[in-house]
Amino acid sequence: MGRSFVSVRQEVNHLADRWARVSRALKKEDQPHGMKLVELAKKHSSEAFVACDDPLEAAVFSILVEMLRRQDQIESQLKKEGETGTQQNRRGSGDFLFREV
Repeated sequence: MGRSFVSVRQEVNHLADRWARVSRALKKEDQPHGMKLVELAKKHSSEAFVACDDPLEAAVFSILVEMLRRQDQIESQLKKEGETGTQQNRRGSGDFLFREV
């Protein structure tokens, strides 16, 4: 017989699909940020979802892990370049955590 329940991973995918629809309804300049959240929510599907019973918790955990990873990359890059990062953070549009290095 088949499954009679939906796994957390499946629920996170449903949640991400809803977030994608919401992202498309945002202002043009906000749509890429919404879609990035969708991508980050699905990033740690296997690892994060095993310990979480709540799909929203798993999606948010996945996003936070990626944000912290990105922050570490930025700090490491700034340390290498000898910059403080203060000016760069003020100049940016607030999405510096999600830009590729």
